[in-house]
Amino acid sequence: MEGTLLRQTRKREVVRAGTTVEQMVRAIADLIVTGGLSPGDRLDEGSLADRFAVSRTPVREALRELGAMGLVRREPNRSAAVANVSEHYLHSMFEAMAELERICARLAAERMTVDERRSLELEHRNSMRLVHAGRQEDYAAHNTDFHTRLYLGAHNDHIFELVTTTRARLAPFRSAQFRLPGRLAKSFEEHDLIVEAIMRADAEAAGRAAFHHVEIVSDASSVFARS
Repeated sequence: MEGTLLRQTRKREVVRAGTTVEQMVRAIADLIVTGGLSPGDRLDEGSLADRFAVSRTPVREALRELGAMGLVRREPNRSAAVANVSEHYLHSMFEAMAELERICARLAAERMTVDERRSLELEHRNSMRLVHAGRQEDYAAHNTDFHTRLYLGAHNDHIFELVTTTRARLAPFRSAQFRLPGRLAKSFEEHDLIVEAIMRADAEAAGRAAFHHVEIVSDASSVFARS
C-alpha cells in the first residue's frame, strides 16, 4: 500500500520542502477529497515524511488533524488509512452546517456593529476581482474569512464554537467545490444576498440566504463524496 501512496502522490507536486502542518493537511485532504487517495489507502508516516521533506512529528500532527476531520482513521498498531466519507454522512454534516449558518447570519444582521457591516461589505466587494481572475485558492481563503465574519458577527461564543468545529470537518469539501465550473461566480452571488440582507438588518432574509447558500454548497460538494 505504501507504493500506492507514492505512485498517486507523484502524479502532481502538491508540496515543497519546508511544508507546514497546515499545508500538509490541505495537500493530503485535497488528494483524499478529489480521489487522488482512495478509502483504505495506507498513510505511512515515513513515506509522508520523505514526501513532504519533514520529520515524522509534523506528519503525526497532520494525520491527527485529518483524523479530526473524519478523513483519516487510525487502528491500534497499524498505519493511518484513508477513511470512507459517505454521501449520507457528508449530507448530515452539511444539514447541520446550514442550520448553524442560518442562525449566525440572522444574529449577525441583528447584532453586527456598523464597522463590522462595512468591513464585511468591503471584503465581499473586493472578492469580485478574485472571481474575475479565476483565483480558486485565493477565493477559497476569502470564503473562509467571509464566513468567519458572519460567525463572529453573531456575537455568541457558544455558537461560534459549534459552527467552527463543524466547518473544520467540512473544510476540504467546501474548498473542493471551487474546482467546479462557474462556482466562484455563483458563490459570490450567494454571498451578495447575505451581505445585502445584513446591511439592511433583515435578520430573516439573511438567515434564509445563508441557509440556501450552504444547501447549494452541499449539492456542489456531493460530487466529491462516495456512495
